[in-house]
Parts: sequence; structure tokens; C-alpha cells
Amino acid sequence: MSDRVSVHLEDHVADVRLARPEKLNALDAAMFQALVETGRKLASEPQVRAVVLSGEGRAFCAGLDFTSFMGMADGGAASGTPSRSLLHQDGSSPANYAQLAAWVWQELPMPVIAAIHGVAYGGGLQIALGADVRFVTPDAKLSVMEIKWGLVPDMSGTQTLRHLVRLDVAKELTFTGRIVSGTEAVALGLATRLSDAPREAALTLAREIATKSPAAIRACKQLLNASVTASVEEGLRLEARLQTSLIGKPEQIEAVKANLEKRAPRFGDPS
Repeated sequence: MSDRVSVHLEDHVADVRLARPEKLNALDAAMFQALVETGRKLASEPQVRAVVLSGEGRAFCAGLDFTSFMGMADGGAASGTPSRSLLHQDGSSPANYAQLAAWVWQELPMPVIAAIHGVAYGGGLQIALGADVRFVTPDAKLSVMEIKWGLVPDMSGTQTLRHLVRLDVAKELTFTGRIVSGTEAVALGLATRLSDAPREAALTLAREIATKSPAAIRACKQLLNASVTASVEEGLRLEARLQTSLIGKPEQIEAVKANLEKRAPRFGDPS
């Protein structure tokens, strides 16, 4: 794994950390590559039941590292990383390579919880918005900052932001690029909960999720993600199909038995 991202797996929880603290975990070509590769690797790890995404050092992620911008725009060659255009699409996802750094967390079958402290600017905020749940410190600083540079959010932020806040709020934040605190972020819907120790809170929630039926948790994420764009008819059919795939299976039976016997359930990993 790249030195830009570290992964520690314990008790079915993947603790993923952006590891460029000297640059406030800013996004260079190597960071883009590490985020995409980490997300795709975790997607194929059946023992992973929840993911916590955080940043080392003083910030979650300060956004794009403009000192390496030209190198990334040229496919990463200038920074010594494998040549790959940020606009490249390989057909396995609707997202291009730049968007995947944030969107890959939506594509993971298991829940992803982001822990935000310091700053989450521009691309850093878009990565956080790709998670399913966000814990944030009250004094954190978040911004849809692309307008400052004459740009639009282009790492899937327009697709995640519009389902978290009212459309007028999304427009105001995007048009101005203003910085909001963690406290305001929760009030607006950008973040889920306040915490003075967001990584610890995220790990606690992830460990709780890891005790639930992995198949049911994955079905819940699939169903709720689909509900954003599916019609009522499509959503109801998916709900019925996923429920049918769970009822009477060993995991569901174990969940019932564990509750009746007042003990912790024992689940295997998804096949």
C-alpha cells in the first residue's frame, strides 16, 4: 500500500488514515492513487464489516495540493507516479479516476464512517461526503472551496452534497465557498454528529456495526443508496428482493437465536 494511506484491520473494522500530515493530507497524484486502490481493495475483503476514514496530524484533508496540480493534470508523470489521467474511466464505475477518490467509499458494500478534524476543504470535503456517516469536531472547518479557484466540485461532491442538504443550501455553499464550522455543518446536514474525538467515536460506531449481520448491513447500504435515485416501484422491489435474500438464511437465524439466548451473535464473513 502507498505511504499516502495506512490501513489497520482489527475486529472486522478497517481503520483507514490519510497519511500525509506534513501537507495536511493534501491530494497529490500519489494520494489519489492510494485512495482509489485502498477503496477497491477493501471492497474485496469479506472480513471487513465497517470502515473508518480519517486523517493523520492536524487535519482531515486540505484539498488539492496545487504544487502538484500540473503533474496530476498531465497524468501524474511529473510526480513519479504511474501515468494516469484524472479523467480516466475504466468502465467499472460511473466515476472517473478523480471522482473515485471520493466515490469509491459510496461503492464499498460495507458502511464507511468519516472522522473530520482540522480542515476538510474542496476535495477533502468531497471525500468526507463519500462516507455514509460523518463525525466532526465543533471547531473543524469545512468548505466547498472550488469556486475560490474558478472551478466546480469535480470529485463527486455535487452528487453527494445535493442529497445531504437542501438545494438552496448546496448552492449557497458552492457559489460562495464559505467556510463552515463543524457545529454549523451538523446543523446544515453536512455532518452527522459532533464529537470532540471524532475518530474514537467513529471507531466505536464501526465496532458496533461489526457486531451486526454483515449480509443485512450490506443489504441496508445497498437499499438506502439505491433509494436516492430509484423510483418508488424500483425501491419497493429491491426492498422485497433483498429481504427475501436474508430471511431464513444462517445469518438471519443466528441473529434471532442470539437475541433469544441473550448472547452476542457469531457471524461468518460474506462469501
